[in-house]
Amino acid sequence: MSRTRGAPLRRDGGAVLLRSGAGSNTNSFQTSRIPDQNVVVHGELIEVEPWEVDRWCRNHLGSGIDEELFRYGHLSAVIGIRLISGPQVVVKVRRTSGRLVACADAHHALFERGFPCPEPLVDLEPFGEGEGVASAEKMIVGGDPFPNSERSPEPFAEALAHLVALAPKSEELDTLDPAPPWTSPSDGTDLWPWPDDRDIDLNEVNGPAWIDESGRAARDRLQAHGGPPIIGHGDWYTANLRWAGSGLLAAFDWDSVIAAPESVIVGLAAAVYPATYAGTEASIDETQDFLDAYMSARARGFSDDELEEAWAAGLWNRSFDAKKQFSTEGRVESLTESESLERQRRAGLGRV
Repeated sequence: MSRTRGAPLRRDGGAVLLRSGAGSNTNSFQTSRIPDQNVVVHGELIEVEPWEVDRWCRNHLGSGIDEELFRYGHLSAVIGIRLISGPQVVVKVRRTSGRLVACADAHHALFERGFPCPEPLVDLEPFGEGEGVASAEKMIVGGDPFPNSERSPEPFAEALAHLVALAPKSEELDTLDPAPPWTSPSDGTDLWPWPDDRDIDLNEVNGPAWIDESGRAARDRLQAHGGPPIIGHGDWYTANLRWAGSGLLAAFDWDSVIAAPESVIVGLAAAVYPATYAGTEASIDETQDFLDAYMSARARGFSDDELEEAWAAGLWNRSFDAKKQFSTEGRVESLTESESLERQRRAGLGRV
């Protein structure tokens, strides 16, 4: 996930152009941050017509829009709505993708099994005249981006362990391919997969050499080994979580469900869980503490191979973000060369 200094950023996040029209109570752009309502995101503008959302709500929720409470989005448009009938809901509009069916099924299963997440109200349904689909969920209001213990990894790791314990088996779901690029390298000959939130071929950008070497080392390690896939969340960090005291109030962004070895799912989270903007990701010690807390919550230790794979997964995530940052902003915030070398060492790479 690429993060911009000074602003929280989600892959599906950003202020959306809000136009006046049916179901809209404003005639201006809404770009201010509306906290604590299913999303906390910021980024580029996309457009979704209010009358289209109103029509979709009438068709699938049985009521038109009384008021739009917020709009955000980048890869998707996330729209908070108060219906004429009273309930407050969140409608998410995005381009159709085969993996979204399995993501929705995983979300449903976890909600039904008691995991703290928004209640799904409408499954994927066509939106507009193109290739769009939309879904709706109950709005959750409140909560904080961090638990009482702030950056301490234990609550984040324990909540992820709870999710993994309740998740359906991967064979019970349809395909979750292709995995989001920040979670897994591609199978092709190019090192860097195409970013989902940038229109740029990272492989055409020269350097820095240490980032390319970091990404290549992580890719080779992840492709060389791997346990059986399980279901987990591929974007487990502050922008997708809300806390009430020390307990998880809700986890969001269920389009980021992935099927991967448990060590990969944990390693991705351990590398980024406390991030609020680029440069605030987990330190080496915080990553280690996250792994330890997760293994304790799961009441099982990882093998040496699994631990190395977890470090490699986090290294891939951070290297991918670093490459995107250099390619689009000319600077790197999410990884340093010295930290990359230490993460490589812990992943069993670069041995003499």
